[in-house]
Amino acid sequence: MADLVESEAEGGAGGTDREELAAALRKAVRGDVRFGAADRALVTMDASNYRRVPLGVVAPRDADDVAAALAVCRAHGAPVVARGGGTSVAGQATGEGVVLDFTRHMRAIVAIDPEARTAVVQPGVVLDALRDAAGAHGLTFGPDPSTHARCTLGGMIGNNACGAHSVAWGTTADNVHALDVLTYAGERARLTRGWAGLPERLAEGLRGLVGGELAVLRTRFPDLPRRISGYALDALLPERGTDVARAFTGSEGTLGVLTEATVRLVEAPRARALAVLAYADESAAADAAHLLLPHGPLTVEGMAADLVGGAAAAGLPEGAAWLFAETGGATEAEARARAEELVRAAAPGTTGAVVVTDAAGQRALWRVRDDAAGTATRMPDGTEAWPGWEDCAVPPARLGAYLRDFHALLRRHGLRGAPYGHFGDGCIHVRIDFDLLRADGVRRFRDFSGEAAELVVAHGGSLSGEHGDGQARAELLPKMYGAEAVRLFERFKDLWDPDGGLNPGMLVRPYALDENLRFDVLPRRPLPVVFGYADDGGDFAGAVRRCVGVAKCRETAAGGAGGAGVMCPSYRVTREEQHSTRGRARLLHEMLAGEVVTDGWRSEEVREALDLCLACKGCRSDCPVGVDMATYKAEFLHHHYAGRLRPASHYAMGWLPLWLRGVAAARGARVVNRLSGAGPVAAVAKRLGGIAPERAVPRIAEETFLRWWWGERGGAGAGGGSGGGADLVLSGRTGPVSTGGTGPMPTSGTGPVPTAGTDLVLWPDTFTNHLSPDTGRAAVTVLECAGLRIAVPPKAPCCGLTWISTGQLHRARRTLRRTLALMDPALDAGLPVTVLEPSCAASLRTDLPELLPDDPRAHQLADRVRTFAQTLEELAPHWQPPRLDRPVAGQTHCHQHAVLGDAAERRLRERAGLVGELSGGCCGLAGNFGFEKEHYEVSVACAEEQLLPSLQEAARRGDGAAVLADGFSCRTQIAQLAGDGPRAVHLAELLAEAIRAEALRAAGGLSA
Repeated sequence: MADLVESEAEGGAGGTDREELAAALRKAVRGDVRFGAADRALVTMDASNYRRVPLGVVAPRDADDVAAALAVCRAHGAPVVARGGGTSVAGQATGEGVVLDFTRHMRAIVAIDPEARTAVVQPGVVLDALRDAAGAHGLTFGPDPSTHARCTLGGMIGNNACGAHSVAWGTTADNVHALDVLTYAGERARLTRGWAGLPERLAEGLRGLVGGELAVLRTRFPDLPRRISGYALDALLPERGTDVARAFTGSEGTLGVLTEATVRLVEAPRARALAVLAYADESAAADAAHLLLPHGPLTVEGMAADLVGGAAAAGLPEGAAWLFAETGGATEAEARARAEELVRAAAPGTTGAVVVTDAAGQRALWRVRDDAAGTATRMPDGTEAWPGWEDCAVPPARLGAYLRDFHALLRRHGLRGAPYGHFGDGCIHVRIDFDLLRADGVRRFRDFSGEAAELVVAHGGSLSGEHGDGQARAELLPKMYGAEAVRLFERFKDLWDPDGGLNPGMLVRPYALDENLRFDVLPRRPLPVVFGYADDGGDFAGAVRRCVGVAKCRETAAGGAGGAGVMCPSYRVTREEQHSTRGRARLLHEMLAGEVVTDGWRSEEVREALDLCLACKGCRSDCPVGVDMATYKAEFLHHHYAGRLRPASHYAMGWLPLWLRGVAAARGARVVNRLSGAGPVAAVAKRLGGIAPERAVPRIAEETFLRWWWGERGGAGAGGGSGGGADLVLSGRTGPVSTGGTGPMPTSGTGPVPTAGTDLVLWPDTFTNHLSPDTGRAAVTVLECAGLRIAVPPKAPCCGLTWISTGQLHRARRTLRRTLALMDPALDAGLPVTVLEPSCAASLRTDLPELLPDDPRAHQLADRVRTFAQTLEELAPHWQPPRLDRPVAGQTHCHQHAVLGDAAERRLRERAGLVGELSGGCCGLAGNFGFEKEHYEVSVACAEEQLLPSLQEAARRGDGAAVLADGFSCRTQIAQLAGDGPRAVHLAELLAEAIRAEALRAAGGLSA
């Protein structure tokens, strides 16, 4: 069984019959047994370059379930791969046979002993969950990889993970006390120091191996803080305490399956400070890093300017490379003093330095580092970069010399990469622009890897300093250890796993480093698609390749520690991999491959996974590599339903602009509102339209914003919200305007005006025009109060949002072309376009140029789009809004967060005296999503994550907080779920109310 390989023609690994295996597992295992195409597709890859197709997935409930699963797999000749968060970068979390998923059920923190400073955990526990629980006792788990919010303890033990703080607290192996494991043969073992917890067969074999190979064990294993490559056999030496648990840690699931671990905890500093040291270049930073170690930092991290974007670098001292040196203390003053000591010690070689003690500032800087694993996957010019030579480690004092030689090696091969990582430990991460899509690029990848291995060994280093060998480096281990030690690795593996059933092809007798590449199965030519995918060379497969598997979308708190992010709301509700951004990307990858998911665009597996995507676009900003699942979903739905009947909701809500325009033209709002409020009629209508029966249908305005606007002009123009006059004429206000927030309301002259006399175009989007005209009128009040001259298109333009979100892309294109024609005068005049509805603004900013990439007007309009607050900041920078001096609660629209940014909104609120933070996450309504009957429960669960608790907290405070939500969906969700609380309003409405109140007070004073 040591030579098990995948053979789909024979049913699976080693000819195993997949259906028989699945049936036997379902009979023996109490946990989940999933052998469907989607279940297999979701785990074909981890965060590496590799792909292997499993037979199926088992999520065991406990150790007995693991034993039962192993027994069945052994009987059927199926290999087993243990998987945690699936964030491994070397390929060891992929595999043939059966994948054991520990993240579903075996994720309990069994016990924490504060006095002994230990914790007992199951393998599926996410690291941050352990750190949170230990934090209640002033303790923490020392190793902290950048994936700390989604990686599991089992995976960390499998890889011997390290993280930024290994300078202070070591690797996972340094913090393991005891491990409970099962061998492939079903033997139970408890691993500590000594042989006592092992089965006699295994104990006897290991004693003989160690006793007969003392010379190799004492001479062939370099003494490095980050030696992660190979098996840690030297831990079995008697002078090192015969530490079997330590030798097992880092074995990548090739020896046994972990079922429980007892780990050591360390005291967490009560206060931390971060010293950011700037250097002239990367080499200077690398040369300096080890000199900081005598000063006792908790971490010394390094990165250069080619990895840090301009926005992220804004808070960094002037330089081209930086070291992040964290210090701890009992008080903030003590931590700061230690950080300042570091700064003084480093001063001769630095170009600047800053010490950060506030938690928010430190989080912002650490976020840059945490996201680097994803950020580094794209070169500044957009070229793809990949792991493969990811995380070697050299003696810290050799780091500068190694990096200079490494860059020379890159140049010789015509490659580029941006190194970063744990400079204090001599460990470097780098993604390199290997061309893994073509044979010559793969050959270069192979040749470079061999030479890089020799370079690392020449500097006394380890091929892996954190992520393990997996498939990426195992083939190269003879260069580091020599043939004799590698044969010893094989003997060690065979003692534990004589059948070769655990993670075959990893570490020993490995696959070649250029086998099983995940790119091999993708189409070589771009598919015919509708969106432009400009950042991916017009290639949908290239867009899907953006997902490298670091799985930030699997974090269970929106935005991580800061709470300000969005991605991925449906995953946080269901905790199902297929509802994460990564899971959906994996299914799209397998759809393109056509091996596991075989129906192409018609795939039901992909449709089901995308069904709970809210199209919030949170991944566009929160994903380190900018995956845009909302766009991929729209593309998929377009092809999936081509020539077929669509769900009723696609017609009911996808065509919403047409229905509302028809109601307005017929002046039928009152009738429609009456019918939608009548129980039996409304129930039938909702059933026919695919709308959740729990939802109330929003009321349609009897007077649209456009009709109000044209009515103000003395009746010029046609009614019905369609406007009047020629398409090439904008309507504008030409009378005097107020220049401040305290005088009487302006009296406006009316009439057509040339665009030259206008400051901006106010966009009457579908929601504002038909459903929330009060928002439009309020915006007019505020913008005119700020002294701005407004023009409005003579007809209601459409951003195409509802067509796009339902995947009706041909209709979206036609709609957007009509919109561009309508907006020609504004584009010719170079006017900014103020869009009040964030989802519409985001669609114009991103979807419009992607759907019409060859139309220059599309790019012009996208560039002109401004939010309400951006307009005031840019066009009326000296205008002072009225002071409201009151707290606020509510929601930042997910599209605002992801595409537009809310910095201008924050500044406007601050100037108006509005204090407090709006909640992150997603309201859960998300346009049509939350109205669709099959999505109601998920929609409510999303709202219950952050939005509703924030409103409930504001209500408990009783401080009169205003509820702000610039998005119509957010306001609707609040109105329907938040009970009898204050009505949610757009920021424009809150400011307009204050302006009108001031005007009335002023008018009263004048009368007096």
